Amino acid sequence: MIVYGIPNCNTVKKAQTWLKEHGFDYEFHDFKKKGITAGKLNEWCTVFGWENVLNRKGTTWKKLDPQTQQSVKDQESAIKLLVNHTSAIKRPVVELEGKAVLLSFNEEQYGQVLNKV
Repeated sequence: MIVYGIPNCNTVKKAQTWLKEHGFDYEFHDFKKKGITAGKLNEWCTVFGWENVLNRKGTTWKKLDPQTQQSVKDQESAIKLLVNHTSAIKRPVVELEGKAVLLSFNEEQYGQVLNKV
């Protein structure tokens, strides 16, 4: 299991706490330090939809100039932005066996998806 995110994000911290409390081992991928590829973002967008992977409610998105925000109209333009502004990715993203299975954190959803593993 790989958890993608940034360490100072409260939602990531909640997810990590839940995983530890429920006995799940995981590798943490800090995409602020390690980055993220367009290919990986494309996989996530295919699973969750680019509109869900792009966090329009976060500070990073809100700080972007209106022209940049308006340029994001489809998956391709969203991925271009997210490669350069990784903090605008909704997080965490959890992968199992190389496949994205969870986006953000919802305790009930984590229980349903991960207790099947």
